[in-house]
Amino acid sequence: MTDPEAGPADGPADGPVDGGLAEPEELQPEEGSLRLVGDGDTYDVGAWETATAAVLRKARRLADDAPDSDVWAALTRTTLDGIEVAPIGQPSDLDGLTTSGRPARAGAWDVRTSLVGDDAAQMNEAALVDLDNGATSLHLDPSDLADTSAVATALRGVLLDLAPVSLDRPTAEQSEALARLLDDTAGDPHPRNNLSADPATALAFGERIGDDGSTVADTFVATVRRAQALGVLGAVVDGTALHDRGASDAQELGWTMAVGVHYLRLLAEAGFSVDEAAALLEFRYAVTDEQFPAIAKLRAARRLWARVLEVSGAQEVPQRQHVVTSRAIMGKVDPWVNMLRGTIAAFAAGVGGADAVTVIPFDERLGLPDALGRRIARNTSSLLIEESHVAAVTDPAGGSYAVEKLTDDLAVAGWAELGRIEADGGFGERAAAGVKERVAAVRAQRDAEVADRSRPLTGISEFPNLGEAIPERAPWGRAGVHYGSAFEDLRSEPAASPVFLATMGPIAAHTARATFATNLFAAGGVAVEAAGATGSVDDVVRAHAGQPVVCLAGTDAAYAEWGADLVAALRAAGATYVVLAGKPGERTALMQGNGPGDVDDSCAVGVDALGFLARIREELAR
Repeated sequence: MTDPEAGPADGPADGPVDGGLAEPEELQPEEGSLRLVGDGDTYDVGAWETATAAVLRKARRLADDAPDSDVWAALTRTTLDGIEVAPIGQPSDLDGLTTSGRPARAGAWDVRTSLVGDDAAQMNEAALVDLDNGATSLHLDPSDLADTSAVATALRGVLLDLAPVSLDRPTAEQSEALARLLDDTAGDPHPRNNLSADPATALAFGERIGDDGSTVADTFVATVRRAQALGVLGAVVDGTALHDRGASDAQELGWTMAVGVHYLRLLAEAGFSVDEAAALLEFRYAVTDEQFPAIAKLRAARRLWARVLEVSGAQEVPQRQHVVTSRAIMGKVDPWVNMLRGTIAAFAAGVGGADAVTVIPFDERLGLPDALGRRIARNTSSLLIEESHVAAVTDPAGGSYAVEKLTDDLAVAGWAELGRIEADGGFGERAAAGVKERVAAVRAQRDAEVADRSRPLTGISEFPNLGEAIPERAPWGRAGVHYGSAFEDLRSEPAASPVFLATMGPIAAHTARATFATNLFAAGGVAVEAAGATGSVDDVVRAHAGQPVVCLAGTDAAYAEWGADLVAALRAAGATYVVLAGKPGERTALMQGNGPGDVDDSCAVGVDALGFLARIREELAR
């Protein structure tokens, strides 16, 4: 750290501090000026389109005769909610926005670590280690604990006046067990302790709730009233329950608004004012490694809840957000990549204004997280706060054209989803059925995008490490959607034999397509054996060891010149299924047909990878 009042440290008095070349004098800002560009820098959208189009044409992502303005369509992606995310923001993005509002959190977020498992004593040991090493609160999942007394065991020695605790989908009895601990706290319990009643989520998804449906509302109200008497939070509106089933961001937003409204109604009927009821709720959201949508979702959630309270006649009570990094994005293969996913998601949560952040340990998909996984999880938040200073600015994304537009679009889409739920009668069985149907449609769309790798998953569908040694963990698991599970299922049972990679020509000629094909096969648990550098049909056939499935990898020119002869020779040498890395057509002179020089299959960017891999594995199993 350097004194902001002082000059540059460790640099020569009259030279650049980084040891590089000094800027030309005419490009240097005036002394004391914060201007980053000169008066002559008048670049506009057209200039950006021209520069970007040149790059895309070079990468063959834009036709030579396409107008430069087509770069927007080429680079704009659409979310699962149908919201367009442009490559860059523009001032015009702020025209016509319908929502406003900014996160209220000032300073660091609450580092809330996750406690899972069926051994209360082990959970207690993990909790105390976490609190001694940077955690500021705990998120306890009591679902696998034997009885309510185990809640007390898991929290033995935790100072509930300093380190608050929230529960993950507890029964009423487990909430009461926490309440008794709070009763016994020497000082006043920390106000962010949460008895975490959330029967609506449990009822909607058929989970256990601890009592029969006729008494659910009464039990919920009693738990919240108990929390009010203790001076702590009483209920959770759990959006992660829907996210874990594959919901989109707008669906999660609409669902949480509907459940929140339902709880306000229940508590108002029991005599609570709307302000009192709102002050006792905490919202729980999941964030993925899609950084900007995640930031926008949290900002949109606050705007939506503020609108709900406004139409309810309440004073504005800031929405409390407990944000959990998504379990659905976690991979079982190449689990180390989960650290990167968790870091991006935690960053988005902090920037989005989360009050508390729980980073799921990178090894949870493998079983019960160990000490390393827990340490990395809590340190992710600590490093973002203490070293990257992400929490030093309130709402750092505020004012960004792109983020403001995305926030507004998500808020509008979330409000529309709330409207659909209300049109089905508000929270209830009919509305829940409609939500499940819409979530199923989104899940199918996501699965299709994962299958053709337009939604790539690093280490799973892209850049897989087929020879990795996966760490072992004690058995433990939690139900829910995992985006890469279809590829992981293939990887869990590797193909019995490899594909022969018939590389055509020198390395420089075939490496691009050979690498693409190798990675594609590896994503499905299929190894390859490559011919290496070759110059003729005879070279490739000599390297072929009789493998039944062969993949040609070369340039279009090589395919057209000697591809048909090579395919015929490989078939004569025992190949039964020939794949082309690339697209068959006039340029390659290799067609998918029945002739001896034709290929049986092909793979290129955009292929349904799961369908392709299923065919390959079927041929290898013959």
